[in-house]
Amino acid sequence: MRRKAVGVPDTGAALAAPPAPSQNAAGGAESPAQAPPAAQTDTAPRALRTEFPFQLPRGYVDEAGTVHRDGVMRLSTARDELVPLRDVRVQENPAYLSVVLLGRVITRLGTLASVHDGTVENLFASDLAFLQDFYRQINAEGHTRAAVQCPHCSEPFEVELGGSRLGES
Repeated sequence: MRRKAVGVPDTGAALAAPPAPSQNAAGGAESPAQAPPAAQTDTAPRALRTEFPFQLPRGYVDEAGTVHRDGVMRLSTARDELVPLRDVRVQENPAYLSVVLLGRVITRLGTLASVHDGTVENLFASDLAFLQDFYRQINAEGHTRAAVQCPHCSEPFEVELGGSRLGES
C-alpha cells in the first residue's frame, strides 16, 4: 500500500488547454469587450514552494512514549547532499547517508524541539522508507510519472517510475 504524501501536488496530471474563443452568430470571434481581462490571466510566476508537510505511517516514539507523525520536510540544497559525505559514519557505512541527509531536511516532526540524525536513526523502518521516497518525490519536483501508450490498443496512460511500494525506487 502506497501512502500519499500530504500536500504534494500531483504533477503527473495534464494541464488543461485554454478554452477556444467563442463564436458569435456571424461565425466570427466575440468582441474583445466580452473577452476576460488580461489581469485575470495567470501569467505571473508562482512562488517557489520549499516546504512540504507529511504524515508518517507509524510515527516516531520519543522517550516519553509520545508518538509524533506529522512533520515538514524542506527542499534539499547541494550543501545538504555534500556535507554528509564528510561524516565519518557515512564514510564507514554509505547506507547511513540517508539518515544524515533526512536529519538535515526534516524541519519539524510533531512537537519535537528539533529533528536531527539521531531522531531519524530511531524511526521505524517503514517510516524511514516512507521519508526516503518522499525526499525523492519533492526533490524531483514530483516528476515520478511518465506518459506511455499501450502497444496493443494505443490508449495513453501514466506509469509510476518511483516504485509501487514504500521505499522502492
